Amino acid sequence: MSPFKGQTGLKRIFNAAGYSLDGLRAAFKGEAAFRQLVLLNAVLIPLAFVVQVTGSERALLIGVCLLALIVELLNSAVEAAIDRISLDLHPLSKNAKDMGSAAQLVAMTLIAAVWGLVLWG
Repeated sequence: MSPFKGQTGLKRIFNAAGYSLDGLRAAFKGEAAFRQLVLLNAVLIPLAFVVQVTGSERALLIGVCLLALIVELLNSAVEAAIDRISLDLHPLSKNAKDMGSAAQLVAMTLIAAVWGLVLWG
């Protein structure tokens, strides 16, 4: 059992929320790609409330935007963990980083596809 898993109840929830906010701050401060996605979301999410679509379509438009943020956070976490282990060039490290980047490419393609299909499909 990890010594970091000792908290329970509300204390654990407050700690977890603090760690999550720390992670968001670290991503915003240290990751240009995350900041760019936040900007994209700042445009697209309000736009989702302006366009004439059903509630389900609106939820889908917003959901794919948030999904891209989630993928970027996970991609950044993988990159940080790989860099923490070693900055040496290694094929497995390259594969891990490239796969994280590919995941983000798929998420961005999903945004374009969903927005395109909902608005013009």
